[in-house]
Amino acid sequence: MKTIRAVFGAAFVVATFGLAVAKLPPAPPMTDAQKAVAEEAKAKAAAAAELAKQQQAKAEDRVVARYFADMKAQGKMVAAPQTTAPAAPQAPAAKTAMPAPAK
Repeated sequence: MKTIRAVFGAAFVVATFGLAVAKLPPAPPMTDAQKAVAEEAKAKAAAAAELAKQQQAKAEDRVVARYFADMKAQGKMVAAPQTTAPAAPQAPAAKTAMPAPAK
């Protein structure tokens, strides 16, 4: 009996939410000032993400350096770290077309 009540309760919540969303009007178009603020926020977020990425890389480098120093102090052999080149941005794949047959 409890399961049936739970199912009906969930169905009621879903139906109510669907009804509420269906009645919401579309958002008004953004003004130029709002677009400028949005662009500024986007640029600020990108700069913050880049800073966080750089800080993460520095922290990882410090941890690796300390690990190697500790292992060397203990006399344990540790393989050299494998470094990889940063991935270059890939260009979009060009569609190759079959050349037309010569007549």
